[in-house]
Amino acid sequence: MQDSSWQHSMMEPRTALSRSLTLIVVIVPFIATIYAIVTLWQRAIAPVDLALLVGMYLLTGLGITVGFHRFATHRSFRSHPVVEVVLLALGSMAVEGDVLQWVSDHWVHHKYSDKPGDPHSPLEGLFHAHVGWFFGSTRGTPDKDAKHLLKDPIARFMTRTFPLWVALGLVIPYLIDGWRGVLWGGLVRIFMTHHITWSVNSVCHQFGRRAFDTPDHSHNQWLVGLLGLGEGWHNNHHAFPESAFHGLAWYQIDVSGYVIRLLERVGWISDVRRVSIERQHKKKIA
Repeated sequence: MQDSSWQHSMMEPRTALSRSLTLIVVIVPFIATIYAIVTLWQRAIAPVDLALLVGMYLLTGLGITVGFHRFATHRSFRSHPVVEVVLLALGSMAVEGDVLQWVSDHWVHHKYSDKPGDPHSPLEGLFHAHVGWFFGSTRGTPDKDAKHLLKDPIARFMTRTFPLWVALGLVIPYLIDGWRGVLWGGLVRIFMTHHITWSVNSVCHQFGRRAFDTPDHSHNQWLVGLLGLGEGWHNNHHAFPESAFHGLAWYQIDVSGYVIRLLERVGWISDVRRVSIERQHKKKIA
């Protein structure tokens, strides 16, 4: 049975406190990254620092792309409960918001893509689409925009314990490499994950190529596709939101899609949704 008081709290409008916390989450990794660049210039860096940066970026990035996006939002596959916990925990460590709010915002984006009501529409400028929308009032609400997740006890639990997973995403690199681990595997990694994810909202709705006819301005952008673990094939995604795979051509590198194929092969996920060649041809831009 759902906790109605908890559900009501999720529906409260954004307060000055929540905006202040959002500002801290945006600014602190930015400052830490500038400091890290200075230390890098002075060659004050060790292989373990870079290993933590890359490793934590891949893990938490896949938590967003495979866990929050393709699984929790679009239900592109069915998951074993243990796999769901791992994916949503890693996604929470990316510090892009709890899974219910993330899914709600993204669902509204698809509903009103590049139109009034889109939380991060480039109609209000590239900066707004990239980061400014976090401080606005147009956001999704779980009771309306993530109803399917309100029935998922794992998603509700991961939302209630969101601060725990954020802390764990900093504690793990600290235990491996001390405060240098927090810098590289924590704050710099968060900065990179944030801005590459946000580039899907801004860059991929302004620049790139369009392969499919969609009622929005979504584009495929190869660099965001590479750095964003497959999310940059955004026109493909808007054409077929339910598809577990965003890279639809052999040359469109989709790391998240490769991970999904691996999980399917070992039997940890099932009912992976694919788009037929016939459907792709029907939507192709001549």
